[in-house]
Amino acid sequence: MLQVQVLRNDPGAVKRKLAIRNFKQPGLVDDIIGIDDQRKKSQAAFDEAQAKVNELSRHIGSLMKEGAKAAAEEKKNQVAALKEQVASLAADVKRAEDSLRENLLLLPNLPSDQVPAGKSAEDNVVVREGGIKPVLGEGAVPHWDLIRQYGLVDFETGAKITGSGFPLYKGKGARLQRALVQYFLDYNTAAGYTEYIPPFMVNEASAYGTGQLPDKEGQMYHVTEDGLFLIPTAEVPVTNIYRDTILKEEELPVRMTAYSPCFRREAGSFGKDVRGLNRVHQFEKVEIIQIVRPESSYDVLEEMVAHVERLVQALELPYRILRLCGGDMGFTSALTYDFEVYSAAQEKWLEISSVSNFEGFQANRLKCRYKDATGKMQFLHTLNGSSLALPRIYAALLENNQSADGIRLPGVLHRYFGEDRIN
Repeated sequence: MLQVQVLRNDPGAVKRKLAIRNFKQPGLVDDIIGIDDQRKKSQAAFDEAQAKVNELSRHIGSLMKEGAKAAAEEKKNQVAALKEQVASLAADVKRAEDSLRENLLLLPNLPSDQVPAGKSAEDNVVVREGGIKPVLGEGAVPHWDLIRQYGLVDFETGAKITGSGFPLYKGKGARLQRALVQYFLDYNTAAGYTEYIPPFMVNEASAYGTGQLPDKEGQMYHVTEDGLFLIPTAEVPVTNIYRDTILKEEELPVRMTAYSPCFRREAGSFGKDVRGLNRVHQFEKVEIIQIVRPESSYDVLEEMVAHVERLVQALELPYRILRLCGGDMGFTSALTYDFEVYSAAQEKWLEISSVSNFEGFQANRLKCRYKDATGKMQFLHTLNGSSLALPRIYAALLENNQSADGIRLPGVLHRYFGEDRIN
């Protein structure tokens, strides 16, 4: 959530930044400033009325001591009338504060100066590419055929148990999934991230804290009776560990990693791009999260991008890194890098990670702060990245490494999987 003072300092600059994101309601900036003006006016009137109540109450005490009961009773009547006014003004302040928060929640984060202009994924900028695209032999097939051939994932039974988009991994397919999760976690903890196993459902406050509400309400599965949401990513529960927290400088940076299943409704998804594991409603992902001082967050972002890049390189997959344009960025992000791996059988790029700096946007919602060296309270910066999302990594590994004698696995997975190939 943006701070009101940011809007007040330079509303024109805020609108220009929002235009890079193709935000359709720039007038909301002026509306919010107007609501804040009304809040300040109501607060000033409340403070003035409350001060009069306090002053009269002290005077009543003095009059009672002097035995001036009639004068004291008159003052009491004045206090009673003022208290009604105070209650009314308090309600005005509360309404203004609620309206201010509701409207601020509708504003996305402001993009970094590094964010390119653009309306869609076609306008994203390729930062660099790595790895070698494999040349597949005759008869090569996409991963959904390989899955069926080797008996790795049963989509039909998953659909029977739950519904379309809920895959059932089995046998070596389940073992490969487990091997990838364990390798990713070991890789992250070796780099200094502390591992967590978070709850896989969160309350409304947590979903607001990291920006899933109100932006992505339709994408989350909602347990209505209990007011809980199935998590779309481990970022939500793990970042909320530090909601309503004041950290000490010596506790920074906070570095966390977590595995979790992820649940997304993916409303409107259809067609060939969702075949097999390309887009599912339940999938597994390992996440990395950092909470850092504001001045270091962009250096940390580059560090996290390099961390994910080394992980993809270890899997021996061809990849590219993109800087997302304003029109393709998430609601909460100030700058996002996407990782894609090349699927040789499908002849297309598949997104497997996003690494983002949210600056103070989430921290403001979370009230996640620290005291700097001068003792001043500051909002921290939060960052997160997929390290990695499994379905499309899984798909690319199968497709790019298929051969006549099975599916070869990269060397880093041999000890986790227990074999060097699937056959």
